[in-house]
Amino acid sequence: MGKKIKRTDVDNELLGTIIQVEQEWKQIESIVKQSMEPSLNGLQQEAIARAKYLFLLREARKRNVSAMRVY
Repeated sequence: MGKKIKRTDVDNELLGTIIQVEQEWKQIESIVKQSMEPSLNGLQQEAIARAKYLFLLREARKRNVSAMRVY
C-alpha cells in the first residue's frame, strides 16, 4: 500500500502551479504584445498558457481552494 496523499498537500501544490503558470502566461503575453508582428507560434503559445491558467483556476474553484486561507 502506498502513502496516503493529504488534501492540503495537493491544494498547496495546485496553488504553486497556478502562480507558476500565471507568470509564464504573463511573460509570453508581454513578449507577444511587444512584437511588431507576432508569429503564429507565439500567439499559439500564449493561448495555450492562458488555457492552462484558466483550467487551473477552475480546478481550484471546484476544490474550494483559496490562497487567502492557505497563506
